[in-house]
Amino acid sequence: MSGGGAPVALAIIVAAADNDVIGRDNQLLWRLRTDMRRFRSLTMGHPVLMGRKTFESIGKPLAGRETIVLTRGGGELPPDIVRASSLDEALALGREAARRLGVGRLMVAGGAQVYAECLPLADEILLTRVHAAPAGDAVFPAINPEIFAEASREAHPAGAEDEHAFTFINYKRKRERSPGAPTVENR
Repeated sequence: MSGGGAPVALAIIVAAADNDVIGRDNQLLWRLRTDMRRFRSLTMGHPVLMGRKTFESIGKPLAGRETIVLTRGGGELPPDIVRASSLDEALALGREAARRLGVGRLMVAGGAQVYAECLPLADEILLTRVHAAPAGDAVFPAINPEIFAEASREAHPAGAEDEHAFTFINYKRKRERSPGAPTVENR
């Protein structure tokens, strides 16, 4: 696998409650149609990396997106899903797919363990902050303000299609990584 070519940004896309909960029993805890449309818009045409449990919760391949599932187990996956058995393999496959598709981002769509492993490598975080505090068993890791700076913010009220108020917050990595630190390009 070639490591050359244009840089590919690693973008985490996540919806997390005010208490950082992202799910319970492998399910989302809210209904936000506006956020689902945003997710579709931001990920369309991009490779999307997710863990096996997240893929199982979705239940099908994402139309218009190359899906890479990180799984350490066997088990069947649909033929149009790309399997990766390690994070390094998933990043390499995602980087190759982004270049082949002519896009500059590899999107990371969960779950909690995949987010935790990818956060130190991420170039940006596309967060939907859901203004609720449900109990859950999956949590998004804390965003370090010394590493990530808020780039934009857009508040939305609860409504007919959105059962909670929420805010889209985009973060960008503040500074370059120190020499030798892992990146999506050299892992």
